[in-house]
Amino acid sequence: MLAAAQPLRPEVARPLQQASELLKAGKAKEALAKVREADKVPNRTPAEQLTIERMRGAAAQRAGDHATTIQAFEAVYASGKLPGAEQLQLAESLAYAHAQSGNLAQAQAWLDKAQQAGSHGASLQQLQAWLHAQSGDQAAVARDAAAAVAAAEHSGQRPSEADLLRLADAQQRGKLPGYGATLDKLLAYHPKKEYWAAALWRLQRDSALADRHALDLMRLKLASGTLESTEDYMQMAQLALQAGLPAEARQVIDRGFGSGALGSGAQAERHQRLRAMADRLDGESRASIAARSAAAAAAKDGNALLDAGMVYVTMGQAERGIALIEQGIAKGGLKRPDDAKLHLGLAQLRAAQPKATATLRSVQGKDGAAELARLWLLLDGARP
Repeated sequence: MLAAAQPLRPEVARPLQQASELLKAGKAKEALAKVREADKVPNRTPAEQLTIERMRGAAAQRAGDHATTIQAFEAVYASGKLPGAEQLQLAESLAYAHAQSGNLAQAQAWLDKAQQAGSHGASLQQLQAWLHAQSGDQAAVARDAAAAVAAAEHSGQRPSEADLLRLADAQQRGKLPGYGATLDKLLAYHPKKEYWAAALWRLQRDSALADRHALDLMRLKLASGTLESTEDYMQMAQLALQAGLPAEARQVIDRGFGSGALGSGAQAERHQRLRAMADRLDGESRASIAARSAAAAAAKDGNALLDAGMVYVTMGQAERGIALIEQGIAKGGLKRPDDAKLHLGLAQLRAAQPKATATLRSVQGKDGAAELARLWLLLDGARP
């Protein structure tokens, strides 16, 4: 627009036109040389100098010459002769150029100018996040990442894994609140074995998880694919036997043998003995479960019905087990009502009953039952 109002002299216009053509051909360094030719013309008018600087900045930017880009674009910006939209673009370009040259303070200053002028694009937000990260301001990094996550969720989209990881990292580094909620979002939107391992490790470390929930925790490990070691398989099988659930112990042991975690090495004979014990106890349990259920139904409270129901569930008769657990809850007098709801929810999940979600969401308490229920919901695909 300026060139139309004040035409450039041929000796200035010619090398600048050549520079423009070289830029289109991807020859930025050669374009810079042509700009220097135009810059040598004596008695340049303000309009000619402005056009030279604009072309110099564009060529230097493409050539990766950050110092020249900054010098040229700052001169153009200071002239105040460009329309607002171009001034905004220049502020963005200068923010990037200063960042690439390592001058983070100036990069932030130009980024602020761009934002004040109305620029709020994704690329500029990414630059802001990078600047905050470089400054070590974890609270600022967390705000940037949280805003990106919230924007995605508000638009009905899945937040990016990178934004969630950035948020989680800032929360951990800066000892900021909310890490657990962020980890839940990673499990919900980007379920991976490593995130499940982190969540379950955190549950063990940071929560008031009661010892009686050890088997429940191992069930989550097995379902999430994070139960892998020989020790884990042995521990879960032994916990299931201690809980009076030999069918579950046998299933775990079979999984361990199938994966190669059990059945080899120096402890192979021990693994075989445990398998034989689980097989024997499972047979005895199946033979006595009908009589046990009848005795449980005659009991004054519902605790024995809960136990019998879980035996049926782990034997693969989830529907029958659910009926007994529901009877036990209805009878009342339970030692731990939230444990009953947790196990009812797990049984309903196994039976693919839609009401499992409502059951698990009803689990309360501060000894780990509610946390376990929440993680089962995430594993089942619920949103946090």
